[in-house]
Amino acid sequence: METGQIIALIFLVIIGVPMLLQLFAVRGAMRNALMWGVIFGGILLLSSERDSLQSSFLVPQASYDVETVEVFKARDNHFHLTLEINNVPVDFLVDTGASDMVLTQADAARIGLDPDNLAYIYTAYTANGEVAIAPVRLDTVDLGDIRDTNVRASVNGGQMEGSLLGMSYLSRFESIEIRQDRLILTR
Repeated sequence: METGQIIALIFLVIIGVPMLLQLFAVRGAMRNALMWGVIFGGILLLSSERDSLQSSFLVPQASYDVETVEVFKARDNHFHLTLEINNVPVDFLVDTGASDMVLTQADAARIGLDPDNLAYIYTAYTANGEVAIAPVRLDTVDLGDIRDTNVRASVNGGQMEGSLLGMSYLSRFESIEIRQDRLILTR
C-alpha cells in the first residue's frame, strides 16, 4: 500500500468510526472500547509506516536555488539526490569517497545507454574489491536549475545497489560543505 493511500485510510478511520458509532448508537463501554481500538490501531499503523512517511512527506530530499543545493540527510544517515540524466530521473547516493559518477547497469539502460555493448576497459577499486567499469559521457545532467552537459561518468560492470554521485560531478561545485544534517553544494 502506498504512503498516500495509508494516510487516506487513517483519516477515513479517524472520521468514519465515530460517525458509525453515532449512526448505530453504540453506547457506553462498547463505544469506548471501539474508540480506544481505533486510537491504538492508528498509532500502530503510523509507527509501522514512520520511515516511509518521514522520507516522503516530513523531510524534503533537497532544496534548490539558482546557485545552491541543500541536501538533507536521510534516515539511513546518508545524503541522496535525484538528478535528471538525459531527462530521466536517477536516484544517487552522494559519495565523496567515490572518484567518479557511477551508474548501475539498470540506471544506464534507463537513460538510453546499452550496458551490454559498453567497453568495460577500466578497473575500479571498491570496498568490495575490483570491478570493471565502462567510461561514458552523459548528454545532460540536471540538478534543480543547474544543468551540465557532456558529463563524464562510468557504468559499473558488476552488481551495485544504486548509482553513486562521486567527485567527478561534485567537483563542478565551488564548495561542498556539511553542516550537521545538511550537505550544501554551491556553484
